[in-house]
Amino acid sequence: MKKKFRIALGSLFALFGVVFFILPGSMFVLLAGLIMLSYDLPKAREWLRICQNAMSHSARKLDKALLDRKLRS
Repeated sequence: MKKKFRIALGSLFALFGVVFFILPGSMFVLLAGLIMLSYDLPKAREWLRICQNAMSHSARKLDKALLDRKLRS
């Protein structure tokens, strides 16, 4: 019962996360769904790792752009 509930709730969060990825919203909903699904589904673990790496890469890129902008001023 607990596993089915976790998969259902994780799927719902992941679905809302994809919608919020397209519309303005928070990516953390997608991450929460993938975290919940990763307990039971190995494929969700792969997608979670991909999302985490992409977010780390984009955060580093944004930090570099902001630092470059600050140093130009």
